[in-house]
Amino acid sequence: MGKIFANVRQLFKFGLVGILNTVVGTMVMFFAFNVLNMGYWFSSAMNYIVGSILSYFLNKYFTFGSEKRSKREVIRFLVNIALCYLLAYGLAQPIVKKLIVAMDISLKERILEQVAMIFGMCFFVVLNFLGQKLFVFKDKI
Repeated sequence: MGKIFANVRQLFKFGLVGILNTVVGTMVMFFAFNVLNMGYWFSSAMNYIVGSILSYFLNKYFTFGSEKRSKREVIRFLVNIALCYLLAYGLAQPIVKKLIVAMDISLKERILEQVAMIFGMCFFVVLNFLGQKLFVFKDKI
């Protein structure tokens, strides 16, 4: 029962960190996309560069309680973020485009890409939690 409670507590803390990351990262992403007129990949990447720095420190100490100071942990974190990002956003864009076409909805390309960004964020959250829990900070769990 104690392990279940610990996992639920970690998930709750991860969610709190995620809310903060989402607010900050989403503002950066849509600012880059809509104000700076940057493209899909650059804007979504800026979201995860800024959010990942914040996420690393908050999840390391607050969520997973890792006290280690190791390059290996940082490298694992970076690999996890990169893989989650590429998978989430690489899948989101074609999936959303196919769904929009299948539903016979007409959207401007920029709107469609913003919808894909939101789906990518959702995919990323799931993949990132699993990656951090099972790969990055696994020694502490």
